[in-house]
Amino acid sequence: MKILMVFTSHDTLGDTGRKTGFWLEEGAAPYFVFRGAGVALTLASPKGGQPPVDPKSDLPENQTPAMARFKQDPQAQKDFANTAKLGDMRSDTFDAVFYPGGHGPMWDLADDPDSIALIESFYNSGKPVAAVCHAPGVLHRVMYQGAPIVKGKRVTGFANSEEEEVQLTHVVPFLVEDELRRLGGLFEKAPNWQSFVITDGRLITGQNPASSTAGAQALLKLLSGTRSSAPASSAA
Repeated sequence: MKILMVFTSHDTLGDTGRKTGFWLEEGAAPYFVFRGAGVALTLASPKGGQPPVDPKSDLPENQTPAMARFKQDPQAQKDFANTAKLGDMRSDTFDAVFYPGGHGPMWDLADDPDSIALIESFYNSGKPVAAVCHAPGVLHRVMYQGAPIVKGKRVTGFANSEEEEVQLTHVVPFLVEDELRRLGGLFEKAPNWQSFVITDGRLITGQNPASSTAGAQALLKLLSGTRSSAPASSAA
């Protein structure tokens, strides 16, 4: 099984003068879920190399077991430091794609032509697409059969109420919840900061950092179901 993880390369939080990037838990937790399942992982980002880590995600109050493990795991650190270039990735090489969040993707991946084309290619070929926290925002220009990919789908993502709590409502280019609703997504959410993941067909979305592990597990479950339901090849 081969999974592509796509990270942001954007490190500037709007006009605030502060730094952003990907949320460390949202990269580390799924990475270890996938690696533990024996998945062949490829990490990519628009610029390649080390994707920026949101410094806020690494504050003492935001530490998680997956992050502690990441800091003790040379292989994980090497993998994250050497992401491939997103433009070189092709969907036919992988079984699924997973997008970790953080605020960074709102500025680069959301409108990145390579990312949009890649997600459409995965989905058009019957392969799952998963995104957590702010990463469902990368779907906002993705189309499927002439309509937004989220139209009529049960979806979740970083909620307006969560954005308000971190006081970035007026900093982000758009609000994930509002945008998914505008595109015809059937948006659902749990109370702030609780793990919440939705699988609707081949689309998996998670609400926030706490949803990272469950989002990765949902993708593995979907992939195992897809494989077991595939028609067995018969000898001619």
